[in-house]
Amino acid sequence: MTPATSKDIICKQSEHSVDESVAKIQRILESKGVALFALIDHSGEAEKVGLEMPPTKLLIFGNPKAGTPLMLASPGIAIDLPLKILVSQDSDGNVWLSYNDPAWLMDRHNLPAEYLPVLASVEAVVDRASQ
Repeated sequence: MTPATSKDIICKQSEHSVDESVAKIQRILESKGVALFALIDHSGEAEKVGLEMPPTKLLIFGNPKAGTPLMLASPGIAIDLPLKILVSQDSDGNVWLSYNDPAWLMDRHNLPAEYLPVLASVEAVVDRASQ
C-alpha cells in the first residue's frame, strides 16, 4: 500500500529497509558536505510510550550556504527548511522515501526559478538512496 500522497509530497519506493535507506541517505549527505541537523525516529519514540508503528524516521538536513539565499528571497520558506526526507515502511513491508515537491515549494513561497536547483537537490539524494 502506497503511503498517502498529495500534490505536494513525492514518494519513491526504496529497495532497502528503513535503516539501510537512512544509512544510505546519511552517507550521501556526508559525501556532499551537507549537514544532517536531526534524525527523528518516530517509531522508536512511539515504542518508548508503549505504542507500535512501522519503522518511520525523518531526516532533516541542509546547507546554510544554499538555504540562506532562499530565506532572503522569501523569508516564509524558513517554515519548510531545512529539507526533509521521511523514510517509512508501509503495512505491506514496502519502504518509501517521501519529500516535499520542489516545484510545490517554489510556488508556495513564490520563489524565482533560479532557486529550483537548490530545492531539487533532495530528488537526487532520494534517487541515489532508493537504489
